[in-house]
Amino acid sequence: MRINLSPQRRDDAIEVSKAGDILTINGAPFDFSSLPDGATIPAGDVPCEWIAGPIERVGGKLHLTLILPHGPGPSQAVAFPSPLIDPPDGLVALPADPAPADPIEIEEETASVDG
Repeated sequence: MRINLSPQRRDDAIEVSKAGDILTINGAPFDFSSLPDGATIPAGDVPCEWIAGPIERVGGKLHLTLILPHGPGPSQAVAFPSPLIDPPDGLVALPADPAPADPIEIEEETASVDG
């Protein structure tokens, strides 16, 4: 399997797991095991907003592109991700930046100007 990633500025998240030719994207399973070698599922024929472009089987391997959401100012690894080649079954490790830390509130003491 070859998963290309298409970075996109979004505030939502994606979680992908793989079991053979079945991808589960945000809890919804998509079974591509019946796609024969050399065949293509046209872009938009799979009801999943995270799949960008056609899905093909080339040389026995699935090739597809997933949208990779990111926040403002993504790292190089997220903005220009490498394809995932033959990811193992289980949770697919997508490149991601750490979540921004919550701002720390500082309480200011009032100064006594009376002396």
